[in-house]
Amino acid sequence: MVIGVDDSEHGFYALEWVLDHFFTPSAPNFPFNLVIVHAKPSPISVVGLAGPGSSDVLPFIDTGLKKIAAGVIDKAKEVCISKSVNGVRLEAVEGDARNVLSEAVEKHHASLLVVGSHGYGAIKRYGFHLYFRNRRKLRCKKKWWNS
Repeated sequence: MVIGVDDSEHGFYALEWVLDHFFTPSAPNFPFNLVIVHAKPSPISVVGLAGPGSSDVLPFIDTGLKKIAAGVIDKAKEVCISKSVNGVRLEAVEGDARNVLSEAVEKHHASLLVVGSHGYGAIKRYGFHLYFRNRRKLRCKKKWWNS
């Protein structure tokens, strides 16, 4: 199982919900291995189009993004410890969240991806679902042709 968390309350609510429903201490044989992934945006994506002087700012932005990512991972680790869940993999990966989460699912052979909802509505969620589903379908076709 892969859980995508960010620095919002929505991501941590999803994490706590999963821990409460799938990783209860009374049932020590957990049904899934747990991987928690945080997608750290690249400094360029935060700045947008690079203009004059932006190269001077990028190292400061990157430092800030690394601190945020470390904070998210530390908080996720604390939540897992407070729920008595051990053996969790924690990763902070730079890139667009859609790509990072799709690659994490493939890398860890996850059967379930969990993300929190920011309340963007059904259309945006459905768009992510289609993106993820099509990406997996393409990977499967690619593997089929190589075999």
